[in-house]
Amino acid sequence: MQSVTDLPTPDLKEALDLLEGIKVLDLTTSIAGPYATLLLADLGATVAKIERPLTGDDSRAWGPPFLDHESLWFLSVNRNKHSVTLDYSKPEGLTALHALVKETDVLIVNQVARSQEKLGIDYNTLATINPGIIHVSITGFGLDGDKSNQPCYDLIAEGYSGIMDLTGEFDNDPQKVGTPAADLLSGSDAALATMAALISRHRTGKGQQIDISMVESMTRFMTPRIIPYLGSGQLPRRSGGKDSVIAIYQTFNTADNPMTLGLGNDAIWQRFCHAVGKPELATNPTYKNNIERRKMREELVVQIQQILLTRPRQYWLGIFSEERIPAGPINRIDEVVKDPTLIQRQFFYTIERDGHSIPQVGLGIKFNGNNQSFRKTPPRLGEDNHHIFSSWLHWDDEQIQSLQLAGLL
Repeated sequence: MQSVTDLPTPDLKEALDLLEGIKVLDLTTSIAGPYATLLLADLGATVAKIERPLTGDDSRAWGPPFLDHESLWFLSVNRNKHSVTLDYSKPEGLTALHALVKETDVLIVNQVARSQEKLGIDYNTLATINPGIIHVSITGFGLDGDKSNQPCYDLIAEGYSGIMDLTGEFDNDPQKVGTPAADLLSGSDAALATMAALISRHRTGKGQQIDISMVESMTRFMTPRIIPYLGSGQLPRRSGGKDSVIAIYQTFNTADNPMTLGLGNDAIWQRFCHAVGKPELATNPTYKNNIERRKMREELVVQIQQILLTRPRQYWLGIFSEERIPAGPINRIDEVVKDPTLIQRQFFYTIERDGHSIPQVGLGIKFNGNNQSFRKTPPRLGEDNHHIFSSWLHWDDEQIQSLQLAGLL
């Protein structure tokens, strides 16, 4: 097992500041919205995470596993944020939230349209308070249409998108992706759209209403499978990932462990044939290009499988690396976190909070060689109440205490 203490600790002085000065109110829970604001916070935005008093973000309770009495799912997507507890379902709490809205650049919410309007956090309401606000909604089906008020989770969006029908083996059950793909994709879309809206506002002075549908984000992910179907009428089905438009692009067994192999063009095919000691395959006109190789896919797969079974995986990976042939292991998570390249690039790191080492996965994007994004540990529930109200609104202790006495913090 990779020890958390073996991971590097980031340098606070080098934290990215591309969005410095941008204030974000995060009214979301679970993964999709928090992932969007994680990306914005990593790039330097100040994110105030508005949470329910006592319970907070739903994901705080997701577990086990827990670390330092905190859900590791929550810890994975909430660094660099400030936690503020506020019950804005009550008039006094909504007044306080609207005061924060006046000072914010971006507000992100994952409530359906009807709930947004009921709570007074919809775009039309908030734009009268702050005309320049960028209002981002992440919902299952979007803000309009016949399903606009239906609840949704990642699992539901994956099912709608078609990806579950194409994941797994044909004679087995459909499978969801092994990570919350719809959450992460819609969260990425929300962050991307937010930055585009910030650029537009800089040019025009106008805010934006951004409508992100988890189902649409997940379905757009399926574009390379949907367009060929629409253009040809050929319906793809589950195949264990062995039906690629590239003739040889799948998993293979070796003498010990499975591996991946992608022979994406004729030059790579030629190099592969010579690397495995089968130059006659390279000169065989039956396999001269991808179209011909696809016709003979079953036959070729059998031949390649027989070759790869003669040696262990590490042998083949060494040969293929030397010959620049796309291939790799099928890593378990415990192997991923030991990957030498990812470790070299400091993609994984650890941060300290109250004597506990909290592991993190990095941003994975470098700006002028810098990928350091950490500034603040994932927050305890409500730990930043005083800081946000005093720094954003210049409220004094008495004003903040009035919310506490009313049970709104």
